[in-house]
Formats: sequence, structure tokens, C-alpha cells
Amino acid sequence: MLDKSEIPTDQGFPIELIGNLEFNDEQYFGDVLLKAWEFYIGGYQPAEKWLKDRRDRTLSMEEIQHYQKIVNRIRRLFRV
Repeated sequence: MLDKSEIPTDQGFPIELIGNLEFNDEQYFGDVLLKAWEFYIGGYQPAEKWLKDRRDRTLSMEEIQHYQKIVNRIRRLFRV
């Protein structure tokens, strides 16, 4: 189950975050923006699909950095 929490931003609007997004017994991503996680394109959620395709294995540093880039690019879509 995803743990959702809200934190205030500088503008006074809360950002909904997923708590720790665990993808194996040893690794997780913290503070993933809920909008980025729930974002759909072409019928699937890129942030979720990428991790599902790599389930139950240890990610390399390059893969971790790549995933962070994916999530950050999706986050940029929601900037005004």
C-alpha cells in the first residue's frame, strides 16, 4: 500500500507525496510526487511501469539515476 502524505510548499499549496516507494527489500525512492506516480500516457503509468519491469532485483546506480530523471521530467509537466 502506498503511504500518502501532504507537505506545505512555499506557495501555501500542499504537494501530495507518496511515502517511501519500495521496489525491493533493500531499495526505495522517497518523496515521489503523487501526480508523477499517477500520470498516464499511452494507457500506462511510466513511473510505475518502469519499476514493475525491474521488480525484485537490485538497481544499479545508473538505473536509479535514470528513474529519477523520468520522475523529474513528469514533475516538470505540472509546473505552471
